[in-house]
Amino acid sequence: MDYRNSYTGDGLTQDSRSANIFGQINYKISDSFTSSTNLTSSHSYSEGFGPYFYLIPDAVVTENAADAGKANYLVRADQSTANSKNDVFEVQQNFNGDFLLGTLRNRIVLGLDFLRINANQNFFGSQYDVVPINVAGYDYSKFNGINMKALYASGPPQFTYPITGIRNTYSAFLSDVLNLTDRLSILAALRVDRFQNKGGTEGATVTGYEQTALSPKFGLVFQPLKDRLSLFANYQNSFTNRGVYNAYDVTARDSLTLRFAKLEQANQFEAGLKLDAFSGKLSTTISYYAIRVNNLLRTDPNPLAAAKFAQTQDGEQVSKGVEVDIIANPFSGFNVVAGFSYNDSKLEKADADVNGRRPTTASSPVLANLWLSYRLPDYLLKGLGFGFGGNYASDNKILNSISMGEFILPAYTVLNASAFYDRPKFRISAKVDNLTNQQYWIGYTTANPQKLRSLVGSISYKF
Repeated sequence: MDYRNSYTGDGLTQDSRSANIFGQINYKISDSFTSSTNLTSSHSYSEGFGPYFYLIPDAVVTENAADAGKANYLVRADQSTANSKNDVFEVQQNFNGDFLLGTLRNRIVLGLDFLRINANQNFFGSQYDVVPINVAGYDYSKFNGINMKALYASGPPQFTYPITGIRNTYSAFLSDVLNLTDRLSILAALRVDRFQNKGGTEGATVTGYEQTALSPKFGLVFQPLKDRLSLFANYQNSFTNRGVYNAYDVTARDSLTLRFAKLEQANQFEAGLKLDAFSGKLSTTISYYAIRVNNLLRTDPNPLAAAKFAQTQDGEQVSKGVEVDIIANPFSGFNVVAGFSYNDSKLEKADADVNGRRPTTASSPVLANLWLSYRLPDYLLKGLGFGFGGNYASDNKILNSISMGEFILPAYTVLNASAFYDRPKFRISAKVDNLTNQQYWIGYTTANPQKLRSLVGSISYKF
């Protein structure tokens, strides 16, 4: 793929704007209790083109079965919006308490939340063409605003997807951190959500329905060495509402029937330690987590049902990994910030095409970062400092299936450096990003080239 090449021409633009208002009222009820009321209102609007691309197997283009598993062609398509509006209003009330019951310290949070989404959005689009990814001299500029307008003028769009209607969510949340001793704390929390869909459209017409979810959380912190070493473990649950889906109904002459989806449930266990040592010169957190997601919608494994685009809700995905964060100040003026994470994610019960594989939304399995900074002592040159560090990411599979094969964004290391001169009245600084001019790509099922070497300088005056 040409690092500097664009796959679109001119005129594929979108007009979007939003207005957001946020307000907060804090009130001290007593020495032990406080109240916080938060109000949020937003209005968004968009209209115009939304170009997007996706890779397709060569065999689809060449009609040659021997080309299966290769992806050298790009579909260029548009997803437009027309006078699309979305209004969101939320009010959240929290009561915080910190008090003793007998000799036991309690820190509680009682929360109430109301969220209202009023959607009046109109999405539509069409495929423009299929082009090779990298052919010398190929004219990619034909995918442009003028040609897309002509395509829509010649006939209706290939798909429309209106989203309209009102969705309300009523929530309540209660948690308590209880200090059993000065070294042992436990957490218990429960959230309840009542989801109310007033009906409308989500592509097709959706009748109104209601759904209730409970989400618990438990935690434990023990300090073998008070204020220096903490061991922790926790469990928490989260959920996603999926509305309705088309299921295959064998009893009704193999037809489709509309069913309300159960909540997708994610259950996470986490454990680790936090260390503060050498009089605050070293702070480290190490944790391990395991997450299992149930009730994922997937294509019905019955070929007759799959041919009718039916789904079943028995999919599962697991993720587990470790995270390490280190902040150190080994001697005066020198600071170290470092991080490392490893994530093993897999679809355990999914469509046969991707079952057992890493999801394309899981990003790189290994991520790492390091930043070193040093400020010279005052007796050498007061206010002068330097920084150096970077980020590392391992291979990222943005396609990963039997039919498509694997499309991998290669691993990369990006280095950065900075220098500054800081005085009471002014500050001069310079930073070089991507010091080695590394060509690298990031993506969330996409491939996006990132900036090459850049130098940024700034001068600020304080008065």
